Amino acid sequence: MRTAGYVDTHCHLYDQRNKDGTVGLTVDEIITAAQAAGVTTMISVGCDAASTAQAIDVATRYEGIFATAGLHPHEASHGVDTIVPYLDDPHIVAVGECGLDYYYDHSPRDQQRTAFAAQIQLAHERNLPLIIHTRDAWADTFDVLAAEGTPPLTIFHCFTGGPDEARQCLALGAFLSFSGIVTFKTATDLHEAARLCPPDRLLAETDSPYLAPVPHRGRTNQPAFVTHVVEALATLRGESIEQVRNATSGNACLAFPGTRP
Repeated sequence: MRTAGYVDTHCHLYDQRNKDGTVGLTVDEIITAAQAAGVTTMISVGCDAASTAQAIDVATRYEGIFATAGLHPHEASHGVDTIVPYLDDPHIVAVGECGLDYYYDHSPRDQQRTAFAAQIQLAHERNLPLIIHTRDAWADTFDVLAAEGTPPLTIFHCFTGGPDEARQCLALGAFLSFSGIVTFKTATDLHEAARLCPPDRLLAETDSPYLAPVPHRGRTNQPAFVTHVVEALATLRGESIEQVRNATSGNACLAFPGTRP
């Protein structure tokens, strides 16, 4: 039986900046490194109209790369209409990332909530998965989902909550996607959430170029490093790397049907 490859369910392949703002690896170099590490599928996530277009462009040029169309809460003031035209592209496999970010508040909170609600409705209308970004806004995130109805395929990207938030997300039928933060020793609440997550709701991501995992913490992240996320999840859960790799890659096909071969 052929073993599954790694899947990075959330990265930003069009963003090649190093942490100091200089230009880093090319897209080709990033994808080549990921494939050499055994990563067979990558979902390049849009945050506004421009980055959605860039994500689509990368997906058109490389096998195993898919794109999403989303308006990040930081960009909510631009309006959801700016991303709607991209939803018809065949390389789009989800709506998002979208949600609420009350840590930075780069867009007014009322505009964030409006944009989030609108993208939930787009996910319903287009029968697409929804990718959620939430930071310091759990209560309002759950309130908006309750008002609009949680799409059948919902992914909490870069999940950073503890066991209570994990249980609430799981009760909605959502997937929990863990990033490099799960490799940090101090993330004890997140570790507990990773342990309690059922194997059929578990996903792995990098959110590259951000949040590089141990042992690359402090460096520019890349999809190849999703292997460290899977390894950390396996250690926390008392499972083998192969078990977690197969679970997260299989779940990615379920959470994002458009990525299925």
